[in-house]
Amino acid sequence: MKHLLKLREIWLFVALAAVVIGTTIRSPAFGAPSNLLGIFNNSSMLIVLALGQMVVIITRSIDLSMAANLALSGMSVALINAAYPEIPVPVLVGIAAACGTALGAFNGLLIWKLGIPSIVVTLGTLTIYRGVIFLIAGGKWVNADQLSPAFIQGTRLNLLGLPLLSWCAIIIALAFFVMMTRTALGRSIYAVGVNPTASVYAGINLGKTVFVAFCISGLVSGLCGYLWVSRYVIGSVEVAKGYELSIIAACVIGGVSIAGGIGTVVGTVLGALFLGLINSALPVINISPFWQMAISGAAIILAVVFNARGERRKGRIILKNARSDP
Repeated sequence: MKHLLKLREIWLFVALAAVVIGTTIRSPAFGAPSNLLGIFNNSSMLIVLALGQMVVIITRSIDLSMAANLALSGMSVALINAAYPEIPVPVLVGIAAACGTALGAFNGLLIWKLGIPSIVVTLGTLTIYRGVIFLIAGGKWVNADQLSPAFIQGTRLNLLGLPLLSWCAIIIALAFFVMMTRTALGRSIYAVGVNPTASVYAGINLGKTVFVAFCISGLVSGLCGYLWVSRYVIGSVEVAKGYELSIIAACVIGGVSIAGGIGTVVGTVLGALFLGLINSALPVINISPFWQMAISGAAIILAVVFNARGERRKGRIILKNARSDP
């Protein structure tokens, strides 16, 4: 029982339940199954992106360019669809995923081969990718009237009572769970984060593992590029601007350590759902947008403090303080 109470996932689940119950008391419609499913659907892309960021953070790195990658991949397929509407949607999804993977691989190569810190690389590519969007689109937006009906309806299809967007989040979360807990790649990612030096002695290629992690984050960013443009029916340089902060926040709230080596798929999913739930609940109880930002920021700070306390280890006392001896 004590072990269960120490699990971050248990406390996150309790917090989610408390928010739902508390908000439902104020507004009964909030707790309706259809509304909760809608909140999950709205949080789907955040879940997918947070899982990609989780893999990177566990390797002691960070990817600040995920939202820009999403925007560039989404704009690319939006422009292709506007020019060639006869191209099937699955092909466009593949193009978006390939584009995102290539952009993630570019980040990974710079970090791996040149030894540049990930925060510096991705901060630079964030700006570069946004600039490329402006260049390829000529500063214009892609609107609903330029996109094909099949492109727009892709995320709105329903399967067994759930939108396709929600199914994407569920399937990708399961894939990440299997990868991180049942494969050699997942074990290597954790090993690199826990102790890079020991990982090298164990035969793990440190740079290659980090490179693969950035390819994974790029892949999910590219996939979400299509999902974002299809759902919100717009492609522009402003798409998902600032969203990288929400992605990192979801990871931190979910128990992913910024220092690397610690984090779970379940925790990350719950962290993303917590952010999505808070953003939906606060307007219902008439809290202004300014307080919403403050409360979200406070939740992040509390999560960081909680993580730091959980990671703290007592050192072994070899020599006692001389003044304590009789």
